[in-house]
Amino acid sequence: MGPAPDAKGPSGIVYASGLGANVTDVDGNRYVDLAAGFGAQLLGHRHPSVQRALVLESERLHQALGDVYPSDAKVSLVERLSRLHSDPEARVILAQSGSDAVTAALKTAALATGRAGVLAFSGAYHGLGYGPLAACGLRASYREPFARQLNPRVVFAPYPSSPEALVETLALAGDALATNELGAVLVEPILGRGGVVVPPAEFLAALAELAARRGALLVVDEIWTGLGRSGAMLRSRETGVLADLVCLGKGLGGALPISAVVGRGSVMQAWRRADEVVHTSTYAGAPLAAATALATLDVLEREALPARAADVGERFKTELARALAFAPDVAVRGAGLMLGIDLASRSGGARAVLRNLLARGYLATAGGGAREVLVLTPPLTISETLLEGAAAAIADAIRTTA
Repeated sequence: MGPAPDAKGPSGIVYASGLGANVTDVDGNRYVDLAAGFGAQLLGHRHPSVQRALVLESERLHQALGDVYPSDAKVSLVERLSRLHSDPEARVILAQSGSDAVTAALKTAALATGRAGVLAFSGAYHGLGYGPLAACGLRASYREPFARQLNPRVVFAPYPSSPEALVETLALAGDALATNELGAVLVEPILGRGGVVVPPAEFLAALAELAARRGALLVVDEIWTGLGRSGAMLRSRETGVLADLVCLGKGLGGALPISAVVGRGSVMQAWRRADEVVHTSTYAGAPLAAATALATLDVLEREALPARAADVGERFKTELARALAFAPDVAVRGAGLMLGIDLASRSGGARAVLRNLLARGYLATAGGGAREVLVLTPPLTISETLLEGAAAAIADAIRTTA
């Protein structure tokens, strides 16, 4: 049960513990976690396999010497991640956050193409480091205070939500790429924090063709969609697109901070130069996070969680639509266990519903430029019984929100 609603009181809680798909706060209230650390808790809180890997590695090694003398866990992880790419010569850069991974990918594109320009998309969020921030289309206010320090060669196109919008997007993307100043096309297969917008099926393939024609690299941000979240290990590959560079993060470390860029071998060769140039940090690929990442990948494969997310997510989406039949102005969209409920037509949007939902014992987040979308990213291991209860609670929270 969540705390009793109090319109005048604080709207937040403080986490004390978590297990599986549940979180308990410092006051002893228990919640069903439909947010899962902004989608990062792929396996839920304290999954036994991740917990065991963390304990075992903590008894062996806490830190190695980065890229100079790496740990065995780091080497194993790099080899494992390289196999996610279709290129047998694929190479991996490990980093510490999604933002850091996008930075590494943008650096790689600049090295490989000799061009600093980036094509990005409205509503997109890739992190707040200086490289990704320049390509942040979610809110201009995130960029504006730092505009003079950001890459000025970023061009934005609208993220398409319909076949009609796709025509305009591809035309604008084609014009931007025709300048031959852009070295990277940075895109999410599903717009995540921008409101869980699923583009037309042909979007990524058409974008990849435009990029290849102009010698730009397709950089696919799978930090949220990847590793089973959207119903496939890589959403881009599921749609038939083989990206030049793929960014991974969030759930990769099983709740420990680690991220990666997986790229074509020929592209990654751009880092080999006469004068040394690197992208690394002290804790990139640190043993503890590398070990939990390996455990996470093992569980995803062993329990076929990407396929489960596709099946369970489709049933959850259907149940949500049924429960929300009373509100024809409310749209449910997404893929796998990455779903959004568009409440733009309702006063206060998702923010008004979140606190009502919290009072019912459920945690979720808000997305979209105006925070008008209720974002649902539960653990891939969550039971369907909990999801059935969540659908009813969400419908009730929306119905009773003024």
